Amino acid sequence: MAKDVHVVKTVEIPEGVDVEIEGSKVTVKGPKGELSREFVVPKGVLIRKEDSKVVVEAYFANARKRAMVGTIAAHIRNMIVGVTKGYRYKLKIIYSHFPIKTEVKGDKFIISNFLGEKAPRVAKILPGVKVQVKGNDVIVEGIDIEAVGQTAANIELATKITEFDRRKFMDGIYIYEKEVAE
Repeated sequence: MAKDVHVVKTVEIPEGVDVEIEGSKVTVKGPKGELSREFVVPKGVLIRKEDSKVVVEAYFANARKRAMVGTIAAHIRNMIVGVTKGYRYKLKIIYSHFPIKTEVKGDKFIISNFLGEKAPRVAKILPGVKVQVKGNDVIVEGIDIEAVGQTAANIELATKITEFDRRKFMDGIYIYEKEVAE
């Protein structure tokens, strides 16, 4: 297996964004808020700030270190986009049998009357994520892409049907759009 002598990925830091690096902990501050993340960095992978960019590099990198350099750079890029613009997922409420009622209560998303069930189904909303219901659309917004995506997945999974034929019972809440909020 061949090793690369020097693997490097750079992430540009836009105006109005401050990045602090302490060992393997990266904190990104921007107009929409602050995100912090502790990376599990293998020995030989370095994260450093240089002028107006973050440099992630490794010397004599095997396949694992090469992958880690790209992954860490992508996470930092997502953090910068999150604190400058934010993320938005859109979900559609679809029903043909029983009208689904939804509401947000604190950190829970409550789905009532799903397939005529008496007990409501509940999806967890992660901290820092805002959920709105507008007609048959559910809009999930936040600055952390992982928290926004997980909250949208929790809502979608809460209405997963296993006991009925999926071709006939298409009722549920489904993700139909993922975007960078402006």
